[in-house]
Amino acid sequence: MYAIIQTGGKQYKVFKGDTIDVERLGVHKKEITIKDVLLISDGKDITVGRPFIKDAKVICEVLSDFKGKKVLSFKYRRRKNSRWRRGHRQQLTRLRIKEIAV
Repeated sequence: MYAIIQTGGKQYKVFKGDTIDVERLGVHKKEITIKDVLLISDGKDITVGRPFIKDAKVICEVLSDFKGKKVLSFKYRRRKNSRWRRGHRQQLTRLRIKEIAV
């Protein structure tokens, strides 16, 4: 059984027991419920929401908050001795999928 969920403006395909990294949620709970479920498949049947499936939810355990890998941005102007470099590390939350419920 798998589901496609939406959080942080992105969509993720998740299975029970998976660990995923999503945009920082800013919650201080051990467990959260995601109700933005776009699709659920149990092997035989596929249920598609318009846009979300009513009464469907994915229960997740919050493992940690952390920063992602550094992404560098570099701008350069030739012959002008003008250049700059900026770095960015995205704030992320690691989740473990405990249950997919309809």
